Amino acid sequence: MTIFPRSLLPRGLYGRALLILVVPIVTIQLVVSIAFIQRHFERVTQQMTGGVAVELKLVLSELDAGKPEEARLIARGLGFDVTKGPAPLTGVTRAFWDLSGRVVAETLAQEVPGFLGADLLAQEGRVLADFRQGDVVIRANFDRKRMSATNPHQLLVLMIATSILMTLIAYLFLRNQMAPILRLAQAAEAFGKGQHVPYRPRGATEVRAAGAAFLDMRGRIERAMESRTLMLSGVSHDLRTPLTRLKLGLSMLPEDDETEALLGDVADMERLVDEFLAFARGDATEDAEETDLAALLRRVVENAERAGQKVDLQGETQLVMRLRPAAVTRALENLLNNARRYGTQARITLTASGRSVRIAVEDDGPGIPMERRDEAVLPFARLEGARDPNRGGGVGLGLSIAADIARSHGGALRLGESETLGGLKAELVLAR
Repeated sequence: MTIFPRSLLPRGLYGRALLILVVPIVTIQLVVSIAFIQRHFERVTQQMTGGVAVELKLVLSELDAGKPEEARLIARGLGFDVTKGPAPLTGVTRAFWDLSGRVVAETLAQEVPGFLGADLLAQEGRVLADFRQGDVVIRANFDRKRMSATNPHQLLVLMIATSILMTLIAYLFLRNQMAPILRLAQAAEAFGKGQHVPYRPRGATEVRAAGAAFLDMRGRIERAMESRTLMLSGVSHDLRTPLTRLKLGLSMLPEDDETEALLGDVADMERLVDEFLAFARGDATEDAEETDLAALLRRVVENAERAGQKVDLQGETQLVMRLRPAAVTRALENLLNNARRYGTQARITLTASGRSVRIAVEDDGPGIPMERRDEAVLPFARLEGARDPNRGGGVGLGLSIAADIARSHGGALRLGESETLGGLKAELVLAR
């Protein structure tokens, strides 16, 4: 159960860390301010007003004894005036934010007999209070500074200024701590896209440990990919030599049906070797470069049309982004080959958003059932029950190679159903 809705919480680590820092500071400020104002300033106001009340009772006792002149002299000497009031005040008039004004009125009512009311707004910086003495209403005029503290805001201003300063210092410190984490995330994201970004572990011990683990993992993955590529290259080279001898030997035999069948088998073996090597290599050795993806798609479509395939190209007419053009071309050719093998027409649609690019390849073939789409992208998977094997078979690496190339560009290969053509919709998503 969350206290706040998730939509209101910051998504980034910066925002969440600042929230962790700021919320306790603000809470402490509120608690201290409320406690200090309610306890300290109210108590101070009670003491100061109580002292004035003692002086006021002395003056009122002189008036009660019939000594008005002596009472006025004593009041003037004590710093306030007493006169006969006009219409008596009733209740307490104060600003709603004047918390100490309420304490002033309550203290006067408790300490001085005959209290009628007080006005804290009629004269700025003064307190007017009426008291009844028999049939006479006596009005006392006090300086507000004598009855309550006048600078509680200084404490609040000091607290706010100090909190802002400490929050700024905490932000700068947090920024220095977050920078190594962000650099690690950028290096990991770039490696997921097939890019090698220089990275050196820095920051706290835990961040350094995570960075060192990432470097070790990246090194092991790169060595494993290099070893796999070298091994498959050697195997491919060793296989091509006897295949070449077979082709040469078969070409010297009389041309008949058996010879033609054997030459077809040799060609299939060469194609299998090429596909195995492409799958093992994964184009990891190719460097990314700025490429017009729309122009690349036009070239792929032109090559497909020269081979006799009907392809409709739609979407963006120009889109420059950083990618590995040979790898993307191979992925698209594999998808178009699948569309040609199982359908009669194909459509390519290029769409772009702020964070990704989508290349949808659709055909009018039988498609792939939803429950078997995850299986279809596995290496060497051949869905004979879903696609017609009589229309040309593969080795089950076309979709797998396309999925690997999409992942190496920070994206994914998504399989669905074409709404317009009715066949398979293979969507190649590339991160921008």
